[in-house]
Amino acid sequence: MEKVNWKVDGMTCANCALTINKFLDKQGMQNIRVNPIDGDVSFEMVDGSSTDTIKKGIDDLGYHVIEKVNEDNKTKAPFLSTNIQRLLFCLPFTLVLMLHMLESVIHIHWLMNPWLQLFLCLPVFLIGMNFFGRSAIKSLRNRMPNMNVLVALGAFAAFAYSLIGTLMGQGEQYLFYETAATIITLVFFGNYLEDASMQSTQRALKSLMKSQKIMANMIAFDENHQEVIMPIENTQLKVGDLILVRSGEQVPIDAKILWGDAHVNESLLTGESIPIHKIAKDKIIGGSILETGSVKAQVTATGDDTILSGILQLVKQAQGEKPPIQHLADKISGIFVPVVVIIAVLTFLGNFFYLNEFTAALMRSIAVLVIACPCAMGLATPAAIAVGLGRAARNGILFRNATSLENFRNIKQIVFDKTGTLTTGSFKLANYKEIDVDPQFFKTVVYSLEKYSTHPIAVSIAAAFKVKEEIKWKSIEEVKGIGMKGIDRDGNEFWAGSYKIANTLTSESNHNVYILKNKQLIGWLDVEDELRPESKEIISHLKKLGLKTILLSGDRKEKCQHIQEALGLDEFIAEQSPEEKLKKIDELTKLHPTAMVGDGINDAPALAKATIGISLSEASQLAIQSAQVVLMNSGLKKLPTALGLGKHTYLTIKQNLFWAFFYNIIALPVAAFGLLTPTLGALVMGLSDVVLAINSVRLFVKKVA
Repeated sequence: MEKVNWKVDGMTCANCALTINKFLDKQGMQNIRVNPIDGDVSFEMVDGSSTDTIKKGIDDLGYHVIEKVNEDNKTKAPFLSTNIQRLLFCLPFTLVLMLHMLESVIHIHWLMNPWLQLFLCLPVFLIGMNFFGRSAIKSLRNRMPNMNVLVALGAFAAFAYSLIGTLMGQGEQYLFYETAATIITLVFFGNYLEDASMQSTQRALKSLMKSQKIMANMIAFDENHQEVIMPIENTQLKVGDLILVRSGEQVPIDAKILWGDAHVNESLLTGESIPIHKIAKDKIIGGSILETGSVKAQVTATGDDTILSGILQLVKQAQGEKPPIQHLADKISGIFVPVVVIIAVLTFLGNFFYLNEFTAALMRSIAVLVIACPCAMGLATPAAIAVGLGRAARNGILFRNATSLENFRNIKQIVFDKTGTLTTGSFKLANYKEIDVDPQFFKTVVYSLEKYSTHPIAVSIAAAFKVKEEIKWKSIEEVKGIGMKGIDRDGNEFWAGSYKIANTLTSESNHNVYILKNKQLIGWLDVEDELRPESKEIISHLKKLGLKTILLSGDRKEKCQHIQEALGLDEFIAEQSPEEKLKKIDELTKLHPTAMVGDGINDAPALAKATIGISLSEASQLAIQSAQVVLMNSGLKKLPTALGLGKHTYLTIKQNLFWAFFYNIIALPVAAFGLLTPTLGALVMGLSDVVLAINSVRLFVKKVA
């Protein structure tokens, strides 16, 4: 399936996003994500469908598809194309019209002239109908009525009633031009406030985006092979290019240090403020800052392949996701507009027959139309999700989808892998012994086997035993959960693995790696791995939260027990193969919602199976791809923040939805019984969305861990 990514202009609220989502779903599109916060729309095309048809359909709904935005070739937006421009245009006319409400105080008799009021209202009405009316008509034509239907109906009813009164010379009691103008102006005001509030929810992402396009110092060579420094935009760099980054400068793009050393501040990406010392062969991330030192580096990734681009893409995708709690709001939003129109009609009929007064009945039904706010229900989740994901990204926590945020609230137990998760994963060879073989031959066998493994223990042993001459294998394979198996050209079989391969050959089960030749033990090795300094504190914090902590490892029982006692874990499960880990996680998840934290290739299946899989950024690529949450560069330090953000984002969504439902349940009968005017209703409707945005923005500063 072809993946489509568009920017759609004209979405003024989450109800608009729901309209586009429904349209794409009706067209049979798959994996639809519509982000009302920044207008991003993505989906997968089905066979036989046409992008031109889809574009036309979205345009017919009242929105506009922008495939690519070129910052350098942006054309100036036409006048009255934004909410603030429309508000500023309408405001003077509306303020003058509203003065007649003070006529008894300031005695401005000339404002009571109906033709003058028509003249003042007409520009506002035309601007309002051009925006709300066109959108309403298109949404009705597509049988997907949106909020603009309510606004357009209310404003049109007030204007038409006043116009009929003016043409028939019915007098002042028929003049409600200020009501029509005020409804339009206040809704523009509400939309502007909503835009401003939503922009504030994006500030964490904006700070990351600013780092995507900066100047770089590219190293080139002249005809005399002398270095020449060329200032160039980082977007023009290619993989393999050489760059110079000096003290105080921003790293322009992902690269590997070739020369020099520096202290690098990666807080923009990881939330970790302490600078990291980097030397030759270390990688530096685009967007980080060189606080001290100077380095020459080689570009390793560009464009969408950089870490920063990956983070931004991940967060945008997650923002477009809908957690389960949003589906109820979506269902209600989908039928909300027709229900409100029915309530408005019933309000008019009920008040007309009860009061026997057409004007009062009409004003109350208009108040019902303009105070209803389907946007609030649609906005409740995206606003909170945008802030939660933005703060997470700013703190080095990446959520692959919004569902993970919601699922954190149910987690009862957390399962940890040992190597590289609770421990540093930086092993050192502590001891070894060869049995009845030449020491040099033993080292050659060990190095020749372990150099093909990516396991941290194997990598450390290969580094310690590196030799010039190695065995040329006829075949070599890594048996997951057991070790490395090699067959040389003479047919000899060699193994480097766990105690499982030597349990019939020796009773000593306390070594890390055993070496076999033709099923005979020829030696063993021990390595040292230290606990991460933050592990004990994190485990203690999780236990205070009432979470059960479990160690799940392929290592021996004795070592796992030692880790359990040192960190105060509730339980340990040792000597597990990847298949056994997967089975165990399946069992635990069926009992209680379970989070799994791991970093190795052998953790990938278990991470995918857990309720929430959490990977460290130092993990293997497969583990990162299998996890729903990635903790960047700070080990376990960010785990409590990830848990807290998940729970508090869900709490904020619940608060927003409660306000949205409560507001509409209270507001509609209040308007129906004539306890507020259409003008006040329009103002309250506009402010209701702002209340949700402000509540969501609190997540930026709220203590979550």
